[in-house]
Order: sequence, then structure tokens, then C-alpha cells
Amino acid sequence: MIYSKIKGCGSYLPEKVLTNAELEATLDTTDEWITTRTGIKKRHIVDEDQFTSDLAYEAAKIALTDANLQPSDIDLIIVATTTPDKVFPSTACILQKKLGVVECAAFDIQAVCSGFIYALSVADKFIKTRSAKNILVVGADTMSRITDYSDRSNAILWGDGSGAIVLSSSNEEGILSTHIHAKGEHEELLHVPRKGQQGEKDTIDMKGNQVFKMAVNTLDMIVDETLNANNLAKEDIDWVVPHQANIRILEATAKKLNMSMDKLIVTIGEQGNTSAASIPLALDFGIKQKKIKPGHLILMEAFGGGFTWGSALIRI
Repeated sequence: MIYSKIKGCGSYLPEKVLTNAELEATLDTTDEWITTRTGIKKRHIVDEDQFTSDLAYEAAKIALTDANLQPSDIDLIIVATTTPDKVFPSTACILQKKLGVVECAAFDIQAVCSGFIYALSVADKFIKTRSAKNILVVGADTMSRITDYSDRSNAILWGDGSGAIVLSSSNEEGILSTHIHAKGEHEELLHVPRKGQQGEKDTIDMKGNQVFKMAVNTLDMIVDETLNANNLAKEDIDWVVPHQANIRILEATAKKLNMSMDKLIVTIGEQGNTSAASIPLALDFGIKQKKIKPGHLILMEAFGGGFTWGSALIRI
């Protein structure tokens, strides 16, 4: 049987850092208020001349080196992003050019914070149908570009970054299952309305309390769906690598699994919510810190605007 196996991973965060203390100077907020409600202490922000493809490129280079592969070995590039460089072409095509890959299929996926899980699910199908052997899967976002920094409820949350993996065909267990869903009826609870025609910047609009309740309930369901599909129990999971949205949501996930927070990879304090980048950033952190080791069973799960949500069960 053919499996999709993670062969390498990498991550990149912009050098510029925006701290809670800096937000205190411009907003009616405090470090304590932000930390208590979100778990976030700081977030990384792109420079004016830095774009999503730049972040994706840096993470991709590291992932390729980690996988001991050359760009020419890649036969498909998928970039999950909500903040593409341009309306078109895709950020994946721009990344392909920057990597020097002469020719391969390349496209973007837009599922907001669930984007990386969606991309992983699609990549898994390409490998299992023998349509590709080595796939570069990237989650990259520059959320600061669509953040209203006069809106306290939003300005405190978002950060920029990128994480990448190389997914390769293997005879060893890798991705055991993926599960993706969407429910468009909740579109306006978390969205970016078009304001540009009025000369205003398009920025995130979120009804936080409703989003929180939906996220917790939905993630409960996706955990059960994933475990049942694989005939596994909660205690079989070695690590949870969740989307880094809010520390309270992460705590609710741990409670659902009857798992200590020590078994969740948590990066939100240092990175904020980086949307599609947050899961691959957390995965790379967990592996590089030698927490996640070969043979471990990990559960990835995410929830995002759309609403979209999904999970992946993976043997490392």
C-alpha cells in the first residue's frame, strides 16, 4: 500500500516582532488582558516589501533541505493561503519560480485557518493515486495585511509566518486519514468584506464569541470522527498539533481528549494566529524541539472562516 509520508519540514517567521506592550501604546488594552484571553505575547509582522511568497520560499528551502531533496525533485506545489501576493497568478506559481523549478503543477488552496489541512488532504490523494511522488505543501499567510490595527478584538490576534512540508510516496505508514468539511451558512461570522471600492482597506471582521463556540463544538466532532475512522482511542494519540487560534480553544481540545496540555504543541504565545501557517509552524517546532519523534501518532486539527474545519491523523 502507498502512503504519504512527511519527509521534511521547515518554517519561517519575519524578523519584525509586534509585542503586547507595543499594542498597549495604541489600543485600549493591556498585556495581561491579551495574554489571559488569547495566550498571545507577541506576533511576527512582515516588512512592507515582504510578501506571502517570500515567507513560503524561506520555509520551503528549509523543508527541501530537511528532506534531502532538490527543487527539481518536486512534482507538485500546493500553497494554502488567504493572503496571496496577487489576485493571480497563484502564490504557488510565484513560489515555483523563486525555487527555480522549471515545470510542475502548482496551485493555491483557500480555506483560511483550515487551509493547511485542506492542502494536506489534496496532496495525500495525489500521492495515493500515483499522480505525484514528492509534493511541497506550504501554509503561508501575511495576516497583518488584512488586520485593522484600530480594532482591539482583531489587532491582538494575527501574525505572519510560513511552514512547509515535503510529502513523499512511501511504503511506511504516514497519513492515515484526513477529514475536511465546510458550512458556508456561517460566512459572515468571520470574513473580510470588500471595502476597497469605498477606498478603505479590506480587513477582518469577526464575531468572536460566536466563532469561539462554533470552533470548540466543531473541533469536538472532528476529533471523534478521526478516531472512529481509524478505530483508535484518545490515549493512542501521542501529540496534538492544533491550529493556533486561541489558548482557550486549545485548552478545550485537550479537555476533550482527556489529555494534558503538555501533549499539545503550543506556539501561539510567540507567534499569534498565523492562519494557514500555524499548523506547519507548530509541527516544525515540535519536531525540531525533539518532542515529536519518528513513530509518534499525531492529530492535526483546524477551524477557520467559511466556516471550514478539518483534521489529519499522521504517523511520523
